[in-house]
Amino acid sequence: VTVTLDVPTVVAVPVIRPVDALMESPADSGPGRVADRPSADDRDDLSETCRKACQMSEQRTVPWHEGDWLNEPQQQADGSGLLVTTRERSDFWRTTGYGFVRDDGHALLAPFPQGGATEVTFRADFDTLYDQAGLMVRVDAENWIKAGIEFSDGVPHLGAVVTRGVSDWSLAPVPDWQARLVTVRASRSGDAVTVRARCEDGPWRLVRLAPLPADAAATAGPFCCSPERGGLEVHFTRFTRGPADAALHLPADASTADA
Repeated sequence: VTVTLDVPTVVAVPVIRPVDALMESPADSGPGRVADRPSADDRDDLSETCRKACQMSEQRTVPWHEGDWLNEPQQQADGSGLLVTTRERSDFWRTTGYGFVRDDGHALLAPFPQGGATEVTFRADFDTLYDQAGLMVRVDAENWIKAGIEFSDGVPHLGAVVTRGVSDWSLAPVPDWQARLVTVRASRSGDAVTVRARCEDGPWRLVRLAPLPADAAATAGPFCCSPERGGLEVHFTRFTRGPADAALHLPADASTADA
C-alpha cells in the first residue's frame, strides 16, 4: 500500500518588529547594532537639552543706537563694538553700609520684557578699587540689578548688586578673568530674573536669582562705572536679546553651549 502525504509548503515570513522594540531588545545588543541607539526617553532628554541650549543661542544683536543712555559717558563706536570711558567717581549704589546714594553710573538700556533675555559681552583692564562693568536691569532709581565684574581686594570679582530701596552686594573672586572677554546674561521669567556669566567660551555660572515683579516695565543693557576715579575704559563687544531661559538649572551640555 502506498500512502501519499500532502506536506504543505512552508514559506518563511519575516517578522517585522517595531523600532522601539528593537531598541530595547537585549538580543540586538552589540557594537553598531540597533540597540546602541538611544531609547525613546534618552531621545526626549537629548531633545530637551538641545532645545535649552539652542534657546540661549537665539539672540538678536541690539544696535548700539537702539539703547538709551542713562548718564551718557564718553563713548566711541567702531567695527568691533563700543568703547566707553567712565566719568569721575561714577557709581550705582543706595545706602547700605556706606550711607550714600549714587545714581550717576553709565548704562545703555533697551526694553527688557517678560519672557526675554539680554546678554552683554565686554573686556576691561580693572585696576582700581570698585572699577566695574557688566549688565544692568533697571525699573527705576530705587529698583535695579547690576551684575558683572568688579575690582575689589586687588583682584576682579564676579558679583551682583540687587537694589530694592537699598542695595545688597554678593561677589566671588575670579582673578583669571582679568582683561578677558566676559559675557553676562539676564533672563526674565515670571517674578524673577536669573543672572548668569561666563568667561570667553567657558561654562555658564549661575550668579544670582533675584525678584522682579512680573508686571514691572524694565530695561536692560551694558553698564559701567568707577566710584574711585575716572577714565576706566570698557570695550563692549556684544549686546543681544532673545528668549528667556527654559529652566533655572541648565543641563551640563547646555551650560557650555555658545550663547
